[in-house]
Amino acid sequence: MSSAIIFPGQGSQSQGMLAEMAGSFPQIKERFAEASEVVKQDLWDIAQTNPKGLLNATAITQPILLAAGIASYDILKAETDIKPAYFAGHSLGEYTALCAAGSLTFAEAIDLVHHRGELMQDAVPYGSGAMAAILGLDDEEVVEICAGIRESVQAANFNAPGQVVIAGKTVGVEKAVAEAKARGAKRAIVLPVSVPSHCTLMRSPASKLSLYLDHTHWKMPSIPVIHNVDAQPRHNIDGIKSALGAQLYKPVRWVACVEALVEQGVGLCVEAAPGKVLSGLNKRINSKLTTLALDSKDGLSAINEALERE
Repeated sequence: MSSAIIFPGQGSQSQGMLAEMAGSFPQIKERFAEASEVVKQDLWDIAQTNPKGLLNATAITQPILLAAGIASYDILKAETDIKPAYFAGHSLGEYTALCAAGSLTFAEAIDLVHHRGELMQDAVPYGSGAMAAILGLDDEEVVEICAGIRESVQAANFNAPGQVVIAGKTVGVEKAVAEAKARGAKRAIVLPVSVPSHCTLMRSPASKLSLYLDHTHWKMPSIPVIHNVDAQPRHNIDGIKSALGAQLYKPVRWVACVEALVEQGVGLCVEAAPGKVLSGLNKRINSKLTTLALDSKDGLSAINEALERE
């Protein structure tokens, strides 16, 4: 049985994140200090105090989560014997995975996702785009609902069986939510986000992002990274850049990513900090797959125990 390390995306951040662990593991504040130097803002202070709601501003959230993910990987390398066969990440987490795999330096990764967040936020006027979670309907039915709405709205994240996130113009998302409820969805709720990710509204920032992708000094990953757009690794640098560009306006196929890991013999996934969002999704996708989150010292102990059983 092999293992994989998976990295979360936006939505896993919370005020005060990593505060307890930072007291025991200096890697956390060290990575945050490096990242803060790149973006010229105190990211650790923002993560702890959330001044003016900055923690949830996408251009700030993305470097914060990437710093947290790489700090987690630093801790895992120092405190465990994990030798992952694969990396994967949900949306923004895909960049963290590539950084962990050595495809780009930490400083370049922080700079890249900071610009990615700015491009995403600038592309859609605040309030004109939205995302919503649809629970309790089949993927195909959610896709059908979106296709039947005149205003732009698409399935954005296939997160788990019966859990799909949609994104698009606010009016289109609201109509899709109403139709999903009419068709018997258990829940259909608009999410508190400022940017409608992984839909056609992100085509324009994707083309602008390509300029930043082209100026990044890429290397092939030392460990395969499973990409969101099709749950496949890439075999050359052009393929990596193409996958990252497409990821911005195409859906995150997380169910397929997890299934691909299992097909390759992965029996243990370790979710990097912060939070346990992916652990919950993975349990719904494949109950035989063990996913443990590095969200505390107890979490680290559980990971070491699981690795000893491998």
